[in-house]
Parts: sequence; C-alpha cells; structure tokens
Amino acid sequence: MLETVKKIAETLYDKKATDILALDVRNLTVICDYMIIASGRNTNQVKSLARDVDDMMAEAGFALRRSEGTAEGRWVVLDYATVLVHIFHQEERGYYNLERLWSDGTNAVPLELAE
Repeated sequence: MLETVKKIAETLYDKKATDILALDVRNLTVICDYMIIASGRNTNQVKSLARDVDDMMAEAGFALRRSEGTAEGRWVVLDYATVLVHIFHQEERGYYNLERLWSDGTNAVPLELAE
C-alpha cells in the first residue's frame, strides 16, 4: 500500500498540485491506513487533480468507494478504503488544517518528489 500512496503523491506532483503530504494514520483511526493531502490553485485544478488521481487508481485496480466535493472543487475527498485523498483549494486547506488533526509529528510518509 505504501507504494500506492507514493504513486498517488507522484501523480499529484506531476499535475502541479502543491503542499503534498502523506500521513500514516493506522495508529490514529480505523477509517483508513493513509491520508494524502494536497492543494490546487483553483477549483478547476482541484477537479482535474481528482480526476487524474481517480484515473491512476482505476488503472492500478483500486475502486473508488465514494467521493465528495467533486462538483464544487473546493475540497474533494476520494475514498479508496485504505487510502483517503483530500484535495483542497488553497483557502479551504488553511481553514480546515487537516494536518493538525491527523499528524502526530512522527507519521509523515517520506515522499521523494522531484523538485
């Protein structure tokens, strides 16, 4: 699953998402094993990032269980059972601050994204 998390992060990075963060939340919740949080610059980019991630996951054989926010493009959540992907418009990301809720200071997944 960790390789899939990294592949999602790479897909987001390749499509110009910003502030990409992956968290291992297995010890914090039963709703998923990993969360990926990223930002888009505008609603169109947020929607496009969500489509790109879903396309990549479908190709990898992962079924989307549920999604929320795709019509509005302000905060999209993609649920793949063991991985939740949150793609925020920059303003919403700062407001909801999921990092504060789900990071314990030790659970960030190292990502090797080309800079």
